[in-house]
Amino acid sequence: MKNELLDVHRAGKLMLFVGAGVSLNVGLPSWSALIGHIAEELGYDPTIFATYGNYLALAEFYKKKKGSLGALRSWMDREWHKPETDIGKSDIHRLITEGNFPMIYTTNYDRWLEYAHDKFNVKYDKVASMADLVSVTNGRRQIIKFHGDFDADDSIVLDETSYFERMDFNTPLDIKLRSDVLGNSVLFIGYSLNDPNIRLLFYRLTKMWGDCALASARPKSYIFTNRPNPVAQEVLRHWGIEMIVSEEDDPKKALTNFLQELVTDLK
Repeated sequence: MKNELLDVHRAGKLMLFVGAGVSLNVGLPSWSALIGHIAEELGYDPTIFATYGNYLALAEFYKKKKGSLGALRSWMDREWHKPETDIGKSDIHRLITEGNFPMIYTTNYDRWLEYAHDKFNVKYDKVASMADLVSVTNGRRQIIKFHGDFDADDSIVLDETSYFERMDFNTPLDIKLRSDVLGNSVLFIGYSLNDPNIRLLFYRLTKMWGDCALASARPKSYIFTNRPNPVAQEVLRHWGIEMIVSEEDDPKKALTNFLQELVTDLK
């Protein structure tokens, strides 16, 4: 593991950005399962329906047909939070709670990060709206729900309209992100290197620093993956993001081992 990464983590200067891959490790449905459900509700064959667009466009179509995403959000909330799921058995979530991360940003809607912190008795403040920003406690970990939270329907970024609005990067959470990245390194876990959402976020972060007079002092950021990709590695390096590649083939085991090494360094 990179010494610089260990150093900033030890110093409490490492922000964590958590993607869908982390939630999949506790058995949450995939995006293809979501599209399949939308198709069935609208009377389409799931295999054919999936060819009509990406999940954003298909969710937008659902909203137009149904009038809102309310019923879909309720289904997702139930399916994403099955009572038989034991978050205490997720080593990945446990290790995240044990890390020295002052802020955890996530593009996931589910509550498993919060449940893990409750399970392992780590205090935190959840930030999903401007109202939450005024009630945070100094020195307490923050979990920032960057693409919305199941507790607030209108915060969920799921359809094309909400996604395009979110990608304007002009909300109070974006202002907070710009402030937070000025003094911290960022570690991305649970993201696919081909995910256009995260690649746009990488670009935006780079642009934030490019527009700053202190661009030369930008802290290094990192993304963890178990799949070598020399093309992505070169592009991301240009954007100030270094890839950390595991030699472990199993993505769950790879991330667990990586987080274990990060946390063990604190002891």
